[in-house]
This record gives sequence, C-alpha cells and structure tokens, in this order.
Amino acid sequence: MDTVQTAPTAAATAAAVPPAAHAAAHAATEHAIALHVTGSLMRPLALSLDDLQAFPAVTCAPFDLRCYTTQRFIRTVEPYRGVLLTDLIQHAGVRCDTPGEFKRMIFVALGHDGYAVMFSWHELFNTPVGQQAIIAYECGGKALSEESGAPVLFSGADLVPAPRHVKRLARIEARVIQV
Repeated sequence: MDTVQTAPTAAATAAAVPPAAHAAAHAATEHAIALHVTGSLMRPLALSLDDLQAFPAVTCAPFDLRCYTTQRFIRTVEPYRGVLLTDLIQHAGVRCDTPGEFKRMIFVALGHDGYAVMFSWHELFNTPVGQQAIIAYECGGKALSEESGAPVLFSGADLVPAPRHVKRLARIEARVIQV
C-alpha cells in the first residue's frame, strides 16, 4: 500500500489548524454535525463535513476492500481524501492528568451502526499507522455525503483494510486505560 500523501494546501503550511475549523465547529448546528471527538481531551470537537475540509488534506491510494474472515472481494475503493486522525487528536489536545498517561490512551472510533474499532496512542503517534489513518470526506474525487457513508474512517497501513474501515463514523472517543 502506498503511503498517504499530503495535499499542497495553504492550511498544510500553517503551524496550527486554521481558526476557521475551530470557529466553524462551535457555529455548526447539531443537525450539521457529522463527527464528535470526545473523551480525555482538552478541547472536545463537534465537526461537520465542511469543518473536516478546513484541516490539511491527505489522499490514500486506491485499494481492494475484502472481507477479513473469508478474503472475499467486496469492491475496489477509489482514493480517499480526508484529514489525518492524528491531526484531529492533536487539535483536540490529549488531556494528561498524570505524567505519561497518554501512553495508556486508546482511541475508539464508533460508527452510527455501533461498529467500533480501536487505535492505541503508540500506533497512531509512533508507527506508520498514524500516517495513514484518515477520516475521509471524499472518494474518487467526489464528495461523500452522510447518505453515502461520510465521514469514513480508513486505516491504510493495515494488512487487510476492511476491519478498520468505518462508514458513517459518528464519534472518536479518547480513553485512558486504567492499570
């Protein structure tokens, strides 16, 4: 699988996420909200599909979607375009009540249908997985609507992409594992 490539956008060169994304998140109505980023964060987010587009964009290579259990071919998926999951998490700010707590953090991605997948802080911020875990708002050069499954979470570094391919992503929740 090819690595995710950053698109040349003005936002990509900025040191921080554009203020428009932050302001738009507060101005959006509940009806327009597509994704909630919640949990052990300093600034929980409520984002519309338009808000997601204000972040630096990345594009992944096309891939064949296969059933994890049977390896049955489902369909070829055109390139997704979206925002890195790590960019959203960094914008929300990981809350650490004790030193090193972030190392015990997991991020649970939940679809509207109840489907859930997880990422650890280590795999997102310390392995190539984080460079290819995206929240997509476009596929094959066409905008995805909520009716067609947007936003979509896709983990391009996984050996088999189907298990962490979540359509109609509703929420990403940051949790600290207690030991």
